[in-house]
Amino acid sequence: MIDLSAYQGIIFDMDGTLIDSMGSHLQAWQKACEAYGYPFDYDYMYSLGGIPTVKTIEMLNEKFGLDHDPLVVAKDKHQFWVDLQHQPLVIDETVAVLEKYHGVLPMGVGTGADRKHAIDHLTDTNLINKIGALVTASDVSKGKPNPETFLKVAALLGVEPSQCVVFEDTQIGYQAAKSAGMDCIMVKDGKIQL
Repeated sequence: MIDLSAYQGIIFDMDGTLIDSMGSHLQAWQKACEAYGYPFDYDYMYSLGGIPTVKTIEMLNEKFGLDHDPLVVAKDKHQFWVDLQHQPLVIDETVAVLEKYHGVLPMGVGTGADRKHAIDHLTDTNLINKIGALVTASDVSKGKPNPETFLKVAALLGVEPSQCVVFEDTQIGYQAAKSAGMDCIMVKDGKIQL
């Protein structure tokens, strides 16, 4: 088991890091892309994991020269995701870290998901009561790769950013952690990369 005793706080990304939901989100993105005429590229969309939905749509509009209303597309993408009736599962390796340090170090979640989605997922997986802070796309003005999400989690936990370690599954999240002055441990395909 990984030793995090050198840190004073732990921050987890949610989708793809604590909870295995990236697959269902990518399915919903594929449906949204097809509905709105965006070419769907699995690897590109995966690379945008952690970016708030509305911002992702703005990026797609710019990339493909389209001008769909981001709020309308985001609502439809969310509905496509709901229609999949995906039951979130935890990612065992990172949840084992959360369990080991629960009550030992302050822990929080910093996610690009909106607040309702994050609370639903963390409640459905019985993780909500094990974290001391939750910062979502609904709580920041700039999503990842901007460091605001992780800096807010650290502030809510009362821990200096340089004393925090972040668990992330995307390069955008890694950039956000590094910009916040935090160490970052990557999670790839459900496995902690050391």
